[in-house]
Amino acid sequence: MSERTRLVTKRIFTWGLPAVLLAGLVAIARRTPPEEVDLAVVRPGDLVVTVEDEGKTRVRERYVLSAPVDGTLLRVELEPGDPVRAGETVAATFVPRDPTLLDARSRAEAEAAVSTARAGLEKARAERSRAEAELANARTELERLTRLRAEQIVAQEALDTAATRADTLESSARAAAFAVDAAEHELARARAALVISGDADNDSSAAVELRSPVDGVVLRRLRESRATLPAGEPLVEIGDPGQLEIVADLLSSDAVRVRPGQRAEIVRWGGDRTLAAVVRRVEPSGITKISALGVEEQRVDVVLDFVGDPGSWSALGDGYRVEVAIITDSAEEVLVVPTSTLFRSGEAWAVWAVEDDRAARREVELGARNGFDAEVVAGLAEGDRVVVHPGAGIEAGSRLVERSP
Repeated sequence: MSERTRLVTKRIFTWGLPAVLLAGLVAIARRTPPEEVDLAVVRPGDLVVTVEDEGKTRVRERYVLSAPVDGTLLRVELEPGDPVRAGETVAATFVPRDPTLLDARSRAEAEAAVSTARAGLEKARAERSRAEAELANARTELERLTRLRAEQIVAQEALDTAATRADTLESSARAAAFAVDAAEHELARARAALVISGDADNDSSAAVELRSPVDGVVLRRLRESRATLPAGEPLVEIGDPGQLEIVADLLSSDAVRVRPGQRAEIVRWGGDRTLAAVVRRVEPSGITKISALGVEEQRVDVVLDFVGDPGSWSALGDGYRVEVAIITDSAEEVLVVPTSTLFRSGEAWAVWAVEDDRAARREVELGARNGFDAEVVAGLAEGDRVVVHPGAGIEAGSRLVERSP
């Protein structure tokens, strides 16, 4: 080996090798460490979408007994919760004031009030007959479909619809019967006003007993002590606590997704089990309310009926607070991904998927979703791993490692 060759070799080892080592150390120092992330696996499952809010129970049919004429109310002995019988229990006793002579116009008005009340009674009776006829027809149809369903001739959906219609018409028939009772008492009140005010043979000291129009209990005692009151002053509120319904005032943006007939669950009502309910009515108009934070909100009342065994909600009474979860959408055996993995990519939704331990952006098409999970229609497959709560530091190609539990 010549002297020149030895000199070149020496320079290579003296300067080249350290330079190579230094470049390697710099590359190692600059190498980005893998990002520690939490991962979720795309899996098949069931998805339920609900609208949740607070609700309040109330007696479906409630009646307020009022002072029929000006006079003196005697002390009301009934207590809230006391049972009453229709036409038997005296809810309040009222002594009319001394009658005054009626002129021709006042007497004509009193007689017209009696005629109006009589017409209202006839109308209520006609409505009751119609409701009873429709109920009988619905029950016959339900029996027919029950037999056909047993022979597998009709679908279960048709039988469920017929059963729901029969239950609804049964409630309508009860309401019509209550309306007849109320109309009868309204006629009696109008007649009493005419007799007490215009009959010269009337004994003004005679007391008028206000009897309960329906079977039930005293919900509220609006007046207790003896007092002189004007006509129309509310005295006692009566209803049947066994006929409960639920009213939930939803945000109008949530109420647009609610339809009559949708199933619901009553949770956190104080019992140890979830109660079943069904939406009966969505009120057609909203009301403005102020939230606890002082923000104006548009609220819509949604009325629900309990379904199932009445004994399961017998502990509830009028005006009790409950939590309502109305099921607006559901899907079975679909690909589900946690909503915490989703982020916006322009106008689309996207996730960071893990491919060979590196991040890959994937746009996904979503179906139904709730606050926890979302249905994946396209963009991911079963078993794919995706990043939960992706940070701003993740980019396409970033090295990822799953965080230790």
